[in-house]
Amino acid sequence: MKKFSTSFIVQASVIAAVYAVLTIAFMPISYGLMQVRISEALTVLPVFTPAAVPGLFVGCLVSNIVGPNGVADVVLGSTATLIAACATRKLRRWPLLSPMAPVIANAVLIGWELSYIYGLGSLPVCMAWVGLGELIACYGAGIPLMRVLKKYGASIFQRGMQ
Repeated sequence: MKKFSTSFIVQASVIAAVYAVLTIAFMPISYGLMQVRISEALTVLPVFTPAAVPGLFVGCLVSNIVGPNGVADVVLGSTATLIAACATRKLRRWPLLSPMAPVIANAVLIGWELSYIYGLGSLPVCMAWVGLGELIACYGAGIPLMRVLKKYGASIFQRGMQ
C-alpha cells in the first residue's frame, strides 16, 4: 500500500474544501443547464500537484451531496471530476491543453445526465451548454490561476511542477 505524506493529505484536503466552498457559495450558477462553476478553475491544479486529483474529487463529491441534483449528480458529477483530474494530471506537460480535460469530461457526462436523467434538453444541446460553462471556468479563470501558480506554485505545493 502506498503511503501518502502529511503534505499530500493537507494539500488534497485544502483543495477539496476550497472546491466545495466555492461551488456551494455560488450554487445558483453552479448547477443547471448553463453552469459556470467558479470552483472549476481549480481543475488546473493537477498540473502542479498530484494531491489535486483526490482533492478535486472529494470537493466535488461534497458539493454534489449538498447540491440540488441528488444521487445521480453525486455519482456522475464526481466521476466526471475524477476522470478530468486524472486526465489533467496526465496532460500536465501541455498546460494550455490540460484544461480541456474537464471541459470534455463534464460536457459528455454531465450533458448526458442533464439530458437523459433530468430531461433538460437534447443531448447535443446539453453537452454544448455544459461544455461552454466549463470553457468559461477552465480557460477564463483556470488559465489565469495557472499563470499565477507558475510563479508561486513551487513554494505552495513544495513538490514543484512535476
